Amino acid sequence: MTPQRAASVFAVQVWDGAASNQLFAAGTNATFDVHEQTFGPLSLETIGADFISVLEQSGLTGRGGAAFASWRKLAATDKGRGGALLGAKPVVIANGAEGEPLSFKDKTLLTHAPHLVIDGLLIAGRAVSASLLYIYTTPAAMASVQAAVAGRRDARKIKVTEAPETFISGEASAVVNSIVNGIALPLDKRRRLSESGVKGRPTLVLNVETLAHVALIARHGVGWFRSVGSERDPGTRLISVSGHCAAQVLEVEGDASLASILGRAGVDRSDVGAILVGGYHGQWVRPLDCTLSPSGAGGQVIRPGAGVLHVLSTGDCGLEATARILSYLAGESAKQCGPCMFGLPAMARVLNEIAYGAPDPSLVGELQRLGNLVGGRGACHHPDGALRLVASALETFSDDVQAHLSGSCTRTLRRIA
Repeated sequence: MTPQRAASVFAVQVWDGAASNQLFAAGTNATFDVHEQTFGPLSLETIGADFISVLEQSGLTGRGGAAFASWRKLAATDKGRGGALLGAKPVVIANGAEGEPLSFKDKTLLTHAPHLVIDGLLIAGRAVSASLLYIYTTPAAMASVQAAVAGRRDARKIKVTEAPETFISGEASAVVNSIVNGIALPLDKRRRLSESGVKGRPTLVLNVETLAHVALIARHGVGWFRSVGSERDPGTRLISVSGHCAAQVLEVEGDASLASILGRAGVDRSDVGAILVGGYHGQWVRPLDCTLSPSGAGGQVIRPGAGVLHVLSTGDCGLEATARILSYLAGESAKQCGPCMFGLPAMARVLNEIAYGAPDPSLVGELQRLGNLVGGRGACHHPDGALRLVASALETFSDDVQAHLSGSCTRTLRRIA
C-alpha cells in the first residue's frame, strides 16, 4: 500500500532557548507588514558577491537533505558565470518540492513564513548576480506563495512554478528539468547545474529553509546565527516529527540530542521501538542516545537528512514498515536506469518475503547481493538512498530478521503516513 502524504500544515513549535533564531517569529500566516515589523526591512542594495564569504563564516549547510555547505553552492554558481555562453546571468531557484512523504517542514514554512524565503531568494540572487528567480513549490503551499509574491514590489520578477507530488521531484536536476521541460525527472548526475542548468545558464538550487536562514544571516550577522547550535552545526533547523506522536514541526538547535527533541515533541521514550531519521532515504535508529548533526564521526551522530523524525512504537514492526517504504520507493523510480527499474523492485520483493515470514534463510544474502548490484550505479541518487534505508533496517532490526525467518514475529504494524 502506498504511504499517504502529510497534510499541508502542522502545529509549529520552537525549541526553548533558540528564541533569537525563530523562523516563525512573525507568527502564522504573517503579512508582509508584520514580517518587516518582526525581522526588520531588507536592504538588498548592500548585498553583493562578498556575501558569499559571510555565508562561509556562518557555517550554514543546506536544509534539504544533502547538508552541503551553502556558500560553496553560491561560489560555484558565481564562478560558473565566467564560462556561461554570451555572459548569460545565473538562475536561482527556491526549492520547496518536498517529495519526501514524511516531510512537511517546507510547506509549513512556505505557508506561514513565505516572506522570509522570498527575502533569502532575493539575497542569493543579488549575491550571484542572477537575472531569473523561481520558487518551486507544491500545490499545498502554492496559494500562500503566490499571494506573498504578488504583494511585494521587490518580488515582481520571481516566477512561481508548481512541483508535482512525486518523491524525486525535489532532486536538484529534476527541479531544473521540471521548470524547463515540465518533466520532474533527474538529469545526468554528472551534469553540473552551476555551469549549465535552466536555459543553459549557471543555476543555483537551494532549499527554501536554507534561504530562510540566509535572510536571517543577512539581517543579523554571523555571530547572531552562530550563537545557538554548535561549532560543527551552528544555527537551528526545522524537523518534521510524525508517527507515534502528534505530527508537528519543531525548530531545534544544531547538534540537538535525539532524546531531547523527542521529549519536546511529547514522545514517551518507553513506547518507542525505533526512529526513522532523515526520511525514506534515511536510517533507522535505536537506541536514542545520539545527536542530529550533518557532520561528526562515530555512532553518536546521526545525519538529519531531510529533517524528518518518524516514530515507530514498540508494537510496530520495523521490517514490515521498511518493506512498505521500499515498495513505494521502487514505484517512484524515474525508470531511467537498470538499478532503479529492476534493482529496486527486486529488492522490494525479497524484503517483503522476509517481512512477512518466508522461511528461507538465503533471502538475506539475496537482498545483500541485489544491494551490491544497485549501489553506486544509478543515474541519480535514488537507488543509493533506498539502499541506505535497507542496510539500516537489516542492522537495526537484525533480531527481528531472524524472528521473521522463523515465523515468530508477533508485532503489528501501524500504517506509516
